[in-house]
Amino acid sequence: MVAEGRQRIDKWLFFSRAVKSRSLAAKLVIAGRVRINRDKAAQASDQVKPGDVLTITLERRIFIWKVLGAGARRGPAEEARTLYEDISPPPAPKGEAPPDTIPGLREAGSGRPTKKERRQTDRLLGED
Repeated sequence: MVAEGRQRIDKWLFFSRAVKSRSLAAKLVIAGRVRINRDKAAQASDQVKPGDVLTITLERRIFIWKVLGAGARRGPAEEARTLYEDISPPPAPKGEAPPDTIPGLREAGSGRPTKKERRQTDRLLGED
């Protein structure tokens, strides 16, 4: 039988409102987008318990949640927030590039070449 306080990962994701349905939660786990304590969850039947740290990848966002308890039902959002503690780093402000990106290769202010400039470079290269 299942140990006290443990719950299937697909049910827990559904109860915590990370996904809209339990079948979507199972697909998320099978796709390898959920990690339990840094180990990739292999099956929807993998168990989570209080104290586990989940890393969930959803649409360009990564959530890091610490499991605080098992859910009993899919209730309101306030109830779902009691199942986990969000320990994700804050998202980068919009318009600010991440620190590891490569800067642009064009000179600042040069903009996109005009049709006339493209024709001149084509003639210089002999591409008539």
